[in-house]
Amino acid sequence: MRHATPFVLLAFVLVGCGSSGGAATPRSTGTVSLAPGGTSTAAPSPSGTEAGDQTDTEWGPIWDTLPKDFPSYPGSTPAEETATGPASANLVVTGGDARAIATALQTSLKGAGYTTVGLSGPLEDGSYVLDMTGSTAGCKVQVKATPTGGLTTLTIMYGAACPHG
Repeated sequence: MRHATPFVLLAFVLVGCGSSGGAATPRSTGTVSLAPGGTSTAAPSPSGTEAGDQTDTEWGPIWDTLPKDFPSYPGSTPAEETATGPASANLVVTGGDARAIATALQTSLKGAGYTTVGLSGPLEDGSYVLDMTGSTAGCKVQVKATPTGGLTTLTIMYGAACPHG
């Protein structure tokens, strides 16, 4: 068994190091939900911070939840089952046109002080991607509206540099 020792040590080293592979590294399991009035509310985070926690993504670091005053689309509801990766919110709208939803959110976000960087689409899957910036340096928001049969899914990335409280 003398020859197995280097392999056992190598196995322990590899297990101990782990592999990120560039994947998102969650910092918490915060969730978002919509109150009856259509505003988002953050669930308490395990660390006890009022604003919640953050996740590193390929897009950049994001909040795991949306702030309470983030504009919402009428009729949108939380839909974690539609999640395809990390997001500040995964929502679903019954019916609806992806472009109309993206432009309505663009108008709401402009009213909240955000500036449009771009609205792309339709992409190959019929989705529209809205990119905006906030007044705080480095604050960015991305909304992806994707038609999926009779539903439109909304994936919202709310940048970690944006105010959250």
